[in-house]
Amino acid sequence: MAVPATTSTVPAPTVLGPAQSRVIWLLLAAAFTAVLNETTMGVAIPHLIHDLHITAVAAQWLTTAFMLTMAIVIPITGFLLQRFTTRAVFIAAMSLFSTGTLLAVLSPGFEMLVVARVVQATGTAIMMPLLMTTLMTVVPAHSRGRMMGRVSIVIALAPAIGPTLSGFLLDTVGWRWNFVVVLPIALIALAAGARWMRNVGDTSQAPLDALSIVLSAFGFGGIVYGLSQVGATAGSAGWLVGSLVVGVVALGLFLWRQLLLQRADDALLDLRVFRFSNFSLSIAQMLLLSFAFFGAITVLPLYLQAVRGVDALEAGLILLPGSLAMGFSGPFIGRIYDRWGTRALLVSGSVLAVAVLWVYTTLDAATPVWFIVVMQTVLALGLALSFTPLFTASLASLPRRLYSHGSAVLGTVQQVAGAAGVAAMIAVMSAISITDGAVGDALTAGGSRGAFLIAAVVSLPLLAGAFLIRKPVDDAADAPF
Repeated sequence: MAVPATTSTVPAPTVLGPAQSRVIWLLLAAAFTAVLNETTMGVAIPHLIHDLHITAVAAQWLTTAFMLTMAIVIPITGFLLQRFTTRAVFIAAMSLFSTGTLLAVLSPGFEMLVVARVVQATGTAIMMPLLMTTLMTVVPAHSRGRMMGRVSIVIALAPAIGPTLSGFLLDTVGWRWNFVVVLPIALIALAAGARWMRNVGDTSQAPLDALSIVLSAFGFGGIVYGLSQVGATAGSAGWLVGSLVVGVVALGLFLWRQLLLQRADDALLDLRVFRFSNFSLSIAQMLLLSFAFFGAITVLPLYLQAVRGVDALEAGLILLPGSLAMGFSGPFIGRIYDRWGTRALLVSGSVLAVAVLWVYTTLDAATPVWFIVVMQTVLALGLALSFTPLFTASLASLPRRLYSHGSAVLGTVQQVAGAAGVAAMIAVMSAISITDGAVGDALTAGGSRGAFLIAAVVSLPLLAGAFLIRKPVDDAADAPF
């Protein structure tokens, strides 16, 4: 039986000291670097196909391998963050990320580049749960919304900068410079962390259950890989079905094993987080939001380029105002959460997001670009109003010793729901476009409207869920299981 972590008996902090502030800022900088790296890859795929002389199917492995690794590693982070110190986990994550980035810079061909992406993804998967767990541990309950607003800046600004920066580099010095630019930033973050990172909270001696890792890898990995094959070539149908079947069966066995192990506090991913209704409701809301958001944000650039005829750089600039609005509004939304709670934010955010997704179902080849810019900015504000209170209220509902497991669940749900949203909307978009007479990979206005319709319908329950989630009145750190 594991030695219980002592964090559940440590009183919640009342003041955020200089050392704790430094830890948070180091984690924010590292998370920004990781997200920036990921958002530069989307527009680089066509260049990689040409420069590396690979097919489009092969090139997709640069994103599929990254997604698979994230889906496999994130569920394990709950254990890692309890077993090892904050400093050790941070240095390991940034070392992996920096090593992967260096391998990408030096990569002579496609195979090593895929390996580099896997190594990068391993570090990235650890970073966000580490940030969220540390934030919840050191930030006083009355200031968590404001601090979570800063996380929103990271989540929003990196995707705003990434595609534009990547487009400039691709047009001037080539795809390799996407990694050359990120590498020194990662190394600086690693060096700063090695110098100033301090340990937060206590650790436990829970044993590592190898069978849980295997089941988690096949469960979450199989589901994400199967979803990534939706809409692919006809020959991939067998892989799609087989991967999903293996994933569902392995996931069921993984969950069953965690229920057994958590009786002795030995679970790789402690499912007792779902005993807290506010956490469960927040996770359900996050699942729907991630499904709709990640799917829609994937389809919109395709619509802009294929139907409206803009190039990749122009598409990035059209999305830029919304990303900036989402980022800069984060701290203000956090202050509102700290003072007024969740309902005002979630209700208004859900109304805005749902309304815009339904407006997107009317887009066609004549829709003015300025109108799309306005709608995308409104959608981004709706998402900002939703993400900050969901992140904060969900984790704040848990005892402190479950923060790491709650962060792992949150990250896993985002990853799997996002992959499902992208897969469903791309499949619908492709099917309708073919019916409309499109040739090859061409996208029609009808195809994009069909995809947005999926997002709009899925988003409707958000309106009801917004009224059910509350801000925890008291810090749940010392709550019993």
